[in-house]
Amino acid sequence: MNKYLTEFLGTFFLVLTIGCNALGCNALGGNALAPIAIGGVLMVMIFAGGHISGAHFNPAVTLAVTCRGKCTQEDACGYIIFQVLGAALAAFAAKYLYAAAAMKLVDAAAKTAAAPFPTGPAFLAELLFTFALAWVVLNVATSKGTANNSFYGLAIGGTVMAGAFSVGSISGGAFNPAVAIGAAIMGLIQWGNIWVHLFADFIGGMLACCAFKTLSKEDAA
Repeated sequence: MNKYLTEFLGTFFLVLTIGCNALGCNALGGNALAPIAIGGVLMVMIFAGGHISGAHFNPAVTLAVTCRGKCTQEDACGYIIFQVLGAALAAFAAKYLYAAAAMKLVDAAAKTAAAPFPTGPAFLAELLFTFALAWVVLNVATSKGTANNSFYGLAIGGTVMAGAFSVGSISGGAFNPAVAIGAAIMGLIQWGNIWVHLFADFIGGMLACCAFKTLSKEDAA
């Protein structure tokens, strides 16, 4: 249970930071440096919880680590459930903190619900950077060559920050199914488009595991 609660807390603060920055942009006129805050909170939460749960905070990462053989199927199910719960609760907390901005976002979304969504570019953006994220996690947090390193949190947080800066304007920059669910609750992602994030993120995680196993044969689970 300690592992599951750690996953809950880490995902909670990741999504809370995303939500507060996104809703705060609407309220305060924008925050171009939001990806730094998001990558930073992920980094510190990984350093805080890595020794307890492995600090996945992402169902796609959990899938990759499980297929790699470093997480049991039982733990994987528990991790994903608590990650989603943490994301959902954080979404409601962010909406409460920025209630006025959240209402404006809902009104704006209702007016633009019929606007075209860049499905292809968004799918590719989510897939590529989720692949990059899971690839980095597998190499810095599960590889024999980087065992007991002190930089894994910085590497993982930096990957998310780079992805958010690069393609956040295309897909929303979730790279994480739990984040996508939280974003949909906050109105940052249309529920009708969430399948793009879910499919792309899980596929990206699986492809990263396949690449890791192919290129790191000496790291057999």
